[in-house]
Amino acid sequence: MAYNYDKLYGETRNALGQPTSVFVKFFDQLDQHNVRVLDVGCGQGRDAIFIANLGHRVVGVDISPNGIRDLRAAATKENLEVEGVVADITTYNPEGLFDIVLIDRTLHMLDRPSRGTVLNSLMDHVSDDGWLLIADESPNIADFKATALAHGLDWKTHFAERGYLFMRRS
Repeated sequence: MAYNYDKLYGETRNALGQPTSVFVKFFDQLDQHNVRVLDVGCGQGRDAIFIANLGHRVVGVDISPNGIRDLRAAATKENLEVEGVVADITTYNPEGLFDIVLIDRTLHMLDRPSRGTVLNSLMDHVSDDGWLLIADESPNIADFKATALAHGLDWKTHFAERGYLFMRRS
C-alpha cells in the first residue's frame, strides 16, 4: 500500500522539511537566471518555493491536493511565480519545455516499468541544453541513467552517485 502523503500534508505543515541540500547547491551554482523549472512530485513545495525565491519560474506537480494547496498558499504569500498542478505523474503531460526537470524522491513510488515510462515522457519536455535532476533510491539510479541514454537525445552525465543523477541535454 502506498503512503498517504495527502493525509500527511493535510495534517502537517512543512511535512518534509527543508529543500533537498544537493538541489540547493545546484541552484546556488547555476549561472542561468529566470529559468523554467518543472518540480515533479513537489508535495508542499519545499524545493519549488526555494527555487522560485531565486527568481526562477516553477511549475510544481503532485497527486496530493493538500500539497498543491500548501504550495500555492506559500507562493501567494511570498509573491512568487509558481504554478501548482494536481495530477498523477503517470498520466501528466506538461505543457511546453523546461530548462530544468527536477524529480525529488518520487519515481521510486512507481513500479519499474512505470518509472521508465514516466521518465521518458518527462525527458521529452527538457529544452536543448536543459537539465534533468533526480533524487531517488540509490539502486534506481543506474536504471534512470540507462533510460536517459536510451531516450534518443544526447545526454551528458554530470553527477551520478548516492541516490542522485544530474544529466544535461546537449
